[in-house]
Amino acid sequence: MSLQKQIMDEMKVAMKAKNTIALQALRAVKSAFLLARTETGAAEDLTEEQEMKIIQKQVKQRKDSAAIFIEQGRQDLAEPELKEIAVLEQFLPEALSEEKIEVAVKAAITQVGAAGMKDMGKVMGIVSKELAGQADGKIISMLVKKHLAN
Repeated sequence: MSLQKQIMDEMKVAMKAKNTIALQALRAVKSAFLLARTETGAAEDLTEEQEMKIIQKQVKQRKDSAAIFIEQGRQDLAEPELKEIAVLEQFLPEALSEEKIEVAVKAAITQVGAAGMKDMGKVMGIVSKELAGQADGKIISMLVKKHLAN
């Protein structure tokens, strides 16, 4: 079942349960899907990879918003954002642990033969493709920098 179909089904469930936070998050994702489809000009559906990237982008936006709200002491605004993140994350694959990401980073460094920070782009490219959808870019970047600095 495609992610779009799953999201539509979850929207129906959220409507019946009168879960406004879930409904708001799911509507935002549905809207993002429609925007992406019309933006590319393609009449066909989005690929699974494109759908995952859209959901990841939505989660990232909410995480950034929640962080800003918490920083400003607005817990009342941060809570709905955090709840929406939980709703959206159920559509994403399980995130890898930092240890597993580190293993992939070390393997990419040896594969490329990276000697220093000048090779960071090569390593990031390989690791990002390998772990697409399973790891946050910030964590990958931090681990690559850590290992190339040594």
